Amino acid sequence: MTKLPQTPSFSLAGRRSLVVGGSSGIGLGCAVALAEAGAHVVIMARRSDQIDEVVTAMQEKGLSAEGIVGDVTDVDATAALIARLRPLDVFVNSAGLARHSPALETKPDDFDVVMNVNLRGAYFAAQAAAGIMIDDGRAGSIITISSQMAMVGGVDRAVYCGSKHAVEGFTKAMAVEFGKHGVRINTICPTFIRTPLTEQTFARPELVQWIEEKIKLGRVGEIKDIMGAVQFLASDASALVTGSALMIDGGWTAD
Repeated sequence: MTKLPQTPSFSLAGRRSLVVGGSSGIGLGCAVALAEAGAHVVIMARRSDQIDEVVTAMQEKGLSAEGIVGDVTDVDATAALIARLRPLDVFVNSAGLARHSPALETKPDDFDVVMNVNLRGAYFAAQAAAGIMIDDGRAGSIITISSQMAMVGGVDRAVYCGSKHAVEGFTKAMAVEFGKHGVRINTICPTFIRTPLTEQTFARPELVQWIEEKIKLGRVGEIKDIMGAVQFLASDASALVTGSALMIDGGWTAD
């Protein structure tokens, strides 16, 4: 009798996860997705009132969630917070920001602010998460929310693109180092996603036209477009995936 292969489980039952920047937008989508798959989710963000509101809403839906206040740019405090949450099976970093301007007009302060969150904060948060996973002997999954702009360039986006290209670089290098410990690290690279933070972008007709022309599937992204991807990368369904960038860009980077 033919023995049929078995699909790996997407379930995260019994696993502990941390989502940095999980109180709104893409990060919130990631937190809900992990909880819906059965994980206990800790949401870390800077505003306690926003965290409390989100955690309450998730708990009312029957999801397992709690919140902590933290800022990824304070790398020592973030590392200490992560260490206190052990054991940890899944770590998602959705903290990020942008300050767009023509490259010839980039101000050092804007450069530093973007790199401090998108690169320095992301690097050391991943380092801290991997460290406790390895120390505890847990085959964990680390996921950074990157961007399609990690693969291409964009007008007025030199600093942002630089930060995200760098994220892809350290992700690949960390994957090489962490693999022998069973710890996987990957990125999710979304196109423009409708969130409260992108409302100003979508209010500009010329930008919307540019976005829609670049996205081959003919629509912008929604938060739900990210949720299946984070479940996949967090679960055993992606057990042989590390050092990779999962593109959710509607075909933006296909040409």
